[in-house]
Amino acid sequence: MKTILVAYDDTEPSRRALERAATLAEAFGSRVLVTSIAPLHYSTPRLTLTVKERGEGPAAREEDLQQAQAILEERGLAAETLAARGDPATAIARLAEEHDVDLVVVGTRELGALQRLLGQSVSQAVSRRVRCDLLIVHPGE
Repeated sequence: MKTILVAYDDTEPSRRALERAATLAEAFGSRVLVTSIAPLHYSTPRLTLTVKERGEGPAAREEDLQQAQAILEERGLAAETLAARGDPATAIARLAEEHDVDLVVVGTRELGALQRLLGQSVSQAVSRRVRCDLLIVHPGE
């Protein structure tokens, strides 16, 4: 396993994914790539969709990448960071292909039935798009 891509956004699921990716990288001597995806803003003459939540733009994603890099450096791992924009699952799959990744690591959280029905699970969407192995790190007890 030469290259691992991990998605990180400073949430509990992504922190678990980062830790698991670090453990695997240590065991296999893998190269680690960390990405954080900023959503796109859409606008038309009649409608503007913007991200209103604090911490959802590109600057916040850059902070996430720096934080993830620092966490990995504490473990003695060098990591490359890859900022991206757009739909998270699509961006993760694109980066995995562009960088010839062997394994993608993502965290997941427990979704309610309505969220699953509406397709709001990034990890499930990533599983349908990537062409390499995928590790979905579930919440621990």
